[in-house]
Amino acid sequence: MDSFAEQTPYLEVQSLSKQFGTFPALQQVSFNSRRGEFICVLGPSGCGKTTLLRIVAGLESQSSGSVRIEGRNVSGLPVSKRNVGIVFQSYALFPNLSAAQNIAYGLKQHRSQRQQTRQRVAELLELVGLAGMGSKYPAQLSGGQQQRVALARAMALSPGLLLLDEPLSALDAQVRAMLRTEIRQLQQRLGVTTLMVTHDQEEALTMADRILVMEKGALVQNGTPLEVYDRPATPFVAAFIGSMNFLSDAVKESDAVYRVGGCRLMVAGENGSRPLAVGGKATIAIRPEDIMIWADRREVPNTVLTQVQQLEYRGPLFRVALKLQGCAEKAAVIEADVPSEKIRRLNINPAMTLPVQLPSDRLRVYGA
Repeated sequence: MDSFAEQTPYLEVQSLSKQFGTFPALQQVSFNSRRGEFICVLGPSGCGKTTLLRIVAGLESQSSGSVRIEGRNVSGLPVSKRNVGIVFQSYALFPNLSAAQNIAYGLKQHRSQRQQTRQRVAELLELVGLAGMGSKYPAQLSGGQQQRVALARAMALSPGLLLLDEPLSALDAQVRAMLRTEIRQLQQRLGVTTLMVTHDQEEALTMADRILVMEKGALVQNGTPLEVYDRPATPFVAAFIGSMNFLSDAVKESDAVYRVGGCRLMVAGENGSRPLAVGGKATIAIRPEDIMIWADRREVPNTVLTQVQQLEYRGPLFRVALKLQGCAEKAAVIEADVPSEKIRRLNINPAMTLPVQLPSDRLRVYGA
């Protein structure tokens, strides 16, 4: 029985659609989450991720489809009947209550004992970096501090499902990095199933067990951070998460061999697309950090000559713009991330000719 419970999804979203007039905000979105899993819904503004969160929370009704929590269909139930905690982009704090009173509000509704309430509130204030500030009112707190209070309030009752709508967006970079680590550690310790909406790739990659990438109301990839980054399912995912170079107008010559203008590239598997027929057109993609730069031309597969166009200093590395020579009719420029130490050692500078390798196992192919 326990084994069966472990396999049963805690959250089930099935064929969820939402229409706002003639605009399809969500299109047949389906996914499951096991108990204790941390899922990030990632995508650009207007892709439907917040609408999805609001429907799961019970703040918005779906046009079709269903939401199940612990096997129970909650599609028509209000927020109060779903055992969820919610943190919004807007802080939604009670202005006439102190930080501690805001956090304790839900606990008081459940008639928790006073000493337990005070202890729980103190723990949560310390957790979110506001120890000693429980007596302050929202107007006396910065935006980031208010969001911390909102986060603590949502976690106060240890809900079965925690819903986060870009909870860290109001914080500066240093505090955001610290809090995302603390939130992840807390989530793992409590084992609370979490669904977080974000447009921040770094948040999704560092916090999530699984990432749902959305585009124009549709779920376009569902995978672990490594899968989504290393094997993006579509050019949109490839471009949205991290940086990606694209070489268009590639033609398949034979199994695992493509021609891009005057260059022949070997590809170790057609990652990211269904198999193409010989003669089929495709786009080849490679991430900047996967491009290998040599001091001299070497007899290794997929080595091409480039001319350095620009170097952009980024501290530990340089982003180097490279114009491919002889590969494409159009002047194709790719970008490579090169360690600063290597730039200095090879004395790489603009207008320099450099041989680079595009490793076959790091190339992704997408059908035209």
